[in-house]
Amino acid sequence: MDVKQMLIDIVKAIVDNPDEVVVVERQGDDCLHYELTVAREDMGKVIGKQGRIAKAIRAVVKAAASRENQKVMLDII
Repeated sequence: MDVKQMLIDIVKAIVDNPDEVVVVERQGDDCLHYELTVAREDMGKVIGKQGRIAKAIRAVVKAAASRENQKVMLDII
């Protein structure tokens, strides 16, 4: 499965407004950068208490990317 599509599927399952989930992929020098944008009212659901959900999402994305020998950075905007 594509890492970007997996990220979109995970986040859409969490938020109330899945139509407003946008992931932009940019190629960096040595890694892929993903910029995740969600609706303002869904930001708390994506970040979670003390950032736990955001950390979990980042861990899953990094694990999936490492299977394809890629490095990934995820920014939540």
